Amino acid sequence: MSDAGPAIDPLAFRQALGQFAAGVAVITANADTQAIGMTVSSFNSVSLEPPLILFSIDRKARSLNGLLSARGFAVNILSRAQESLSTRFAQSRTDKWNAVRYTLGHSETPLLCGALAHFECTPYANYDGGDHVIVVGRVIRFALNAAGEPLVFFRSRYHSLAAAGAQPVWPLPMHY
Repeated sequence: MSDAGPAIDPLAFRQALGQFAAGVAVITANADTQAIGMTVSSFNSVSLEPPLILFSIDRKARSLNGLLSARGFAVNILSRAQESLSTRFAQSRTDKWNAVRYTLGHSETPLLCGALAHFECTPYANYDGGDHVIVVGRVIRFALNAAGEPLVFFRSRYHSLAAAGAQPVWPLPMHY
């Protein structure tokens, strides 16, 4: 006997998940001198000690094997002004990096210019997540750009924050 319960309609499930507003990030890496970039909205902090983050990647992603074999990767938190980058890196295409401004970080990992924050990581662990792989990284360096509004994804579309530019009620310092 299974405790799985009734079957879940995948489309309705996806719509329900879309009720959770999420920030948008691009995961970048360098695998065998090949730049990798993919958009995710499944980014989270895990631990302050040690400093760990996680994100998940669809097992069908063309860049999955390259990312999992890379010596390091970066999480680039996108600003509202970088919607086009999010769209670009969400697509499976060979010219993703054409005219994209970036610098190189740990393990020659691309760091997208204009991002609100960068988290440079070394691989820590990978876990089975059904049709996704959950990737945990240990943050070895980070940078914060306090100027700009975050790119937010909600109900399958990009949005602006209603109180753009408002000061936080309680600051969350990023000290690792």
